[in-house]
Amino acid sequence: MRATIIHGPGDIRVENAPEPKITASTDAVIRTVATCVCGSDLWSYRGINPVTEPQPIGHEYVGIVEEVGNDVSTVRPGQFVIGSFIASDNTCPNCRAGYQTNCLHRDFPNGCQAEYIRIPLADGTLVAIPEQPAEELIPSLLALSDVMGTGWYAAKAAAVQPGSTAVVVGDGAVGLSGVIAAKELGAERIIAMSRHESRQKLALEFGATDIVIERGEEGIARVRELTNGVGADSVLECVGTQQSMQQALQSTRPGGSVGFVGMPHDVQIDGQELFFSHVGLRGGPAPVRAYLPDLIERVFSGRINPGKVFDLTLSLDEVAEGYKAMDERRAIKALLRP
Repeated sequence: MRATIIHGPGDIRVENAPEPKITASTDAVIRTVATCVCGSDLWSYRGINPVTEPQPIGHEYVGIVEEVGNDVSTVRPGQFVIGSFIASDNTCPNCRAGYQTNCLHRDFPNGCQAEYIRIPLADGTLVAIPEQPAEELIPSLLALSDVMGTGWYAAKAAAVQPGSTAVVVGDGAVGLSGVIAAKELGAERIIAMSRHESRQKLALEFGATDIVIERGEEGIARVRELTNGVGADSVLECVGTQQSMQQALQSTRPGGSVGFVGMPHDVQIDGQELFFSHVGLRGGPAPVRAYLPDLIERVFSGRINPGKVFDLTLSLDEVAEGYKAMDERRAIKALLRP
């Protein structure tokens, strides 16, 4: 089969690789219908996360079940499925508490930018759609595999409530999905921080009420100005840098909450500053599996259309261009068709 392999910074190739096989009775093999490049993949592409040897890459997917292990009972061959970017049994205490990404038996599907993928813990990870979805729904369903669920978790972790004010730090696919989530959870005012016109337009379409183009201290001051000097009730941190974290923490009112889902890189938090701010902080890898049934229903009902974050569609053979376009910020998110 064809699979995407990263060899080093800026070096993405499509190569022949062995088709995945069932290796455990709880596995499923899926024929990929659509996959994509994630903003977190760019950490490796840019050399920030070291790549010491060629390795498969990609963790977002929707597809058709080809084969299942003997102990898989909730999905069957021929079904269209969506799964989380982290595999979980969905039955352990952490899963039952709603934190499937900290499943006691979690596994990490990788190499999803490929024609076929093996998904461990299929019963707890995959959710089947009753029938083959309409073609126009596939981008939105793919978004649920990671970015929409991650944006949803950011909003939940930030305790977005009806009538509240929310700030979204980051205008990538996760940040834009966070705007959708804040709107769906009832935020009355949604301040999106973005410097890019195309992303600003999409944020406004998704429900943002204000756009802030400033960053750092100027960005914090602008949010304070928009909130009468107090700060926002909820802030969604969707980047993962020191600047974005400080911007999030200092844009939040005393007693407000920050939900952080950007993978932290060299982020340090001053404990004393946090202590005296009365700001709540919660985040981590989003438990996408917990939200899939609800988000699938919202997509099918037309309430949300997160697939609009895909502004570039390519064949799998063109995956290197997808990485390049996202790295150069010519694209928000690249969808790949095997």
